[in-house]
Amino acid sequence: MTVVLVPGLLCDDVVWAPQIAALGDDGHDVLVVLSTGSASIGALATAALAAVPAGPFALAGHSLGARIALEMFRQAPGRAERIALLDTGVHPVGPGEATSRSALVRLADDKGMAALVDRWLLPMLHEAHRDDDAIVGPLVAMVERNTPASFAAQQRALLTRPDAGVVLPTIAVPTLVLVGDADAWSPVEQHRAIAAAVPGSELVVVERCGHMSPVEQPAAVTEALRRWLAR
Repeated sequence: MTVVLVPGLLCDDVVWAPQIAALGDDGHDVLVVLSTGSASIGALATAALAAVPAGPFALAGHSLGARIALEMFRQAPGRAERIALLDTGVHPVGPGEATSRSALVRLADDKGMAALVDRWLLPMLHEAHRDDDAIVGPLVAMVERNTPASFAAQQRALLTRPDAGVVLPTIAVPTLVLVGDADAWSPVEQHRAIAAAVPGSELVVVERCGHMSPVEQPAAVTEALRRWLAR
C-alpha cells in the first residue's frame, strides 16, 4: 500500500525518518509530501493530493501535517482508505494565538532560524530528550534548513485554517489518533476529544514523549502505525 506522510511546521522527512525506513521494510511505498509552498491549508492539501499517485493510499499527518491530512480527506473523499492524526488539533484560532505566532515569525526574521531552536523546538520535546543529540541534532538541522519566508507562510496557513472539527464525524475509515503523554503543545485531552468524534477510532498515548512523537519514541509510533495499517 502507498503510505502518504505529511510533516508539520518546520518539518520535513527527517521527522518521519524512522517510519519511512520501517514501513518501507514492511513492503509499503512511502511518500512524504511537504507542508510548504503556500500560505493556505486548502492549497497545501490540493498540492499534496496532486503529488499522490492514483489509487488507494493510507494518510498520516503530524501536527500541521495532520490538519493538512484532514483537508486532503475533505477535498477528496474516498481516496484515503485510512487516516492517522498525530500530535495535532482541530480547534479554530484561539485568543492570543495570532500574537504568539507572529512573535515567532518576527524572531525568525530578526535573528534567523537558529533562534527558533531554544524558543520553539526544544520546548516541544519531552524534557528527557532535550539533551539527546541523536534526537535534537537532526531536528535542529531541519529547522535551520527552513527560511523565515517559508515559516511565515506556514504560520499564515495556521492562522487562516479552516474548521477541521467538522471533518471528524464524516470519517468512516480506520483512524489512528496518537499523542505524546507530555505534549504540551497539543495535549492528551485534545486528542481524546478528536478520537471521540471519529467513530471507531483508536487513541494511542505514547509514554515519555513530547510533541515530536515520530522521532522521540519511534518504536512505539511505528508499532501503532503498523496496527493501523493492518486494520
